[in-house]
Amino acid sequence: MREKISDLLLQPRTLLIVYIAAAVVAAAQMILLGTHPFIMPKPGTYPNDIMNTPEYMNLFVGHQMTEYNNYLIFKYSYYHLLDGSNLYGIYPERHWDFYKYSPTFALLMGSMAYLPDYLGMAIFDVLNAIAVYFAIRMLPFKDKTQMLLLWFVAMELLTCLQNTQSNGMMCGLMIAAYGSMQKGKPMWATLWLVVATYIKVYGAIGFCLFLFYPDKLKFILYSILWMVLFAIMPLIVTPMQTLIWQYHNWADLMIADAAAATGMSVAGWLNTWFGLSDVKSIVSITGILLFLLQFIRFDLYKNEVYKMLMVASMLIWVVIFNHKAESPTFIIALAGVGIWYYAMPKTTWRLAVFIGVFVFTSLSTTDIFPPVVRNNFIYPYTIKAVPCIIAWCVVFVEILLLPRSRQTIRSAQEMTVA
Repeated sequence: MREKISDLLLQPRTLLIVYIAAAVVAAAQMILLGTHPFIMPKPGTYPNDIMNTPEYMNLFVGHQMTEYNNYLIFKYSYYHLLDGSNLYGIYPERHWDFYKYSPTFALLMGSMAYLPDYLGMAIFDVLNAIAVYFAIRMLPFKDKTQMLLLWFVAMELLTCLQNTQSNGMMCGLMIAAYGSMQKGKPMWATLWLVVATYIKVYGAIGFCLFLFYPDKLKFILYSILWMVLFAIMPLIVTPMQTLIWQYHNWADLMIADAAAATGMSVAGWLNTWFGLSDVKSIVSITGILLFLLQFIRFDLYKNEVYKMLMVASMLIWVVIFNHKAESPTFIIALAGVGIWYYAMPKTTWRLAVFIGVFVFTSLSTTDIFPPVVRNNFIYPYTIKAVPCIIAWCVVFVEILLLPRSRQTIRSAQEMTVA
């Protein structure tokens, strides 16, 4: 019986059903929670956030808020694009917080904006779920390992879905770009990365993986093609002058936001643990230099283990060095940790890191940890980020010390390599 249950849980069809069901249930849950009057956040709830000022907070007093605010931000961005309103302004009568994505993403939300919220949000969540599912299915692991990895990130994906965030798409697109590169499909690889970039700009980090593959001219040309096409796509519904104005507004908001926030990141950890509040610029520069340092292993550019570890490093890095990292963002980092763990030989110490990440990153913000622990320890001390910071340091060292003789990924399956 135990073997039958285990076999069932590790069937690809089972995981696909679970992922889609989780997306639909998460959307239904958010709808059923209804609305509530805006409640002024407790002091410190949004530390160093651009919204954390009386001038913004007071605008929302007296308004009704939903539990699926992020989806409303995405949905109404389409209408703001249509009527030429500032995409990056404040609209208290419609939603809380700023829209921070591209005009192109606002246009694409038109495919769901006219639908009832329960249906549009369910579709949006399903897209996030299947993006993660199919991307992980592209990884060069055996089916069983892919299923284990999907279970490993499932709880973190649910957190993303319950917050109607786009991080599942981001995670899936970046991994899918790697999978397409492995299969020698630069057109698709560049498309996934450009789509990711036009959702959240940090998706552009995936372009660094082109260094490891042939046909670099094709990668460059396809990248330019997709970047230009997606940049001008909103011209379908808005004039050129207005679109340029929207891009300027986007840049201004991103600059202001970056200057204010620290998030669940290395900078946030240093601030909450050691009181180092003015080190964000130093942390960012150090993080960039360390990430670039991993590319000095020129001798391993054709090594499949090295490439896999670089994917893992990239996925973790974009979260822990992200000034806007929050709990739903960690689906991306969890995927990176899982890829690292299943790519490398199984050891006790790697398993300890793997379990530590699952418990203190994936489970720490759930009801498994009592509210008194979450509210007085997990959140105030940025605990969710710490295991991923440790994991990235491990991946970083493993990349720099990876022997040339290690050519095979643990539990690898045969796959075409470009």
